[in-house]
Amino acid sequence: MKKHNYEISLEWTGNKGSGTFDYRSYGRNHQIKVENKHDPILGSSDPSFRGDSTRYNPEELFVSSISACHMLWYLHLCSTSGVIVTEYQDKALGVMEEDSDGKGRFNEVTLHPKIVVSESSMIARAKDLHHEANKMCFIANSLNIAVGHEATITSLQ
Repeated sequence: MKKHNYEISLEWTGNKGSGTFDYRSYGRNHQIKVENKHDPILGSSDPSFRGDSTRYNPEELFVSSISACHMLWYLHLCSTSGVIVTEYQDKALGVMEEDSDGKGRFNEVTLHPKIVVSESSMIARAKDLHHEANKMCFIANSLNIAVGHEATITSLQ
């Protein structure tokens, strides 16, 4: 079995001078870096949890990871199955439920990819490959929730 390691660096940048003196005294801002990559990802918490709405929050990054992993597997499967994809866009939606004590969890993630293939004869196979991509996605395989997909596929011809 192959093992792959993914190392990131996270730095909290939200100290406003008194650290975490109390819940309101500190910012939630941070940056995520990966060695030899360009700009860091600027993160915060969701605005519901006193975060900066102009920065990515962990929940958005979680949903983004699922969407990107699915897309990459999907494109791979299309390329090896004779389906020529010319456009791929996704509007993924993750729904998180928060308990009264502050604990929470995602209970669903649904991908809504809009795909264009080069020929209409490829549409049926293109739809079927979403199920296969979902089975192959490393991120989806690591979750305890199902990932749904509601694809719209059109063709150039």
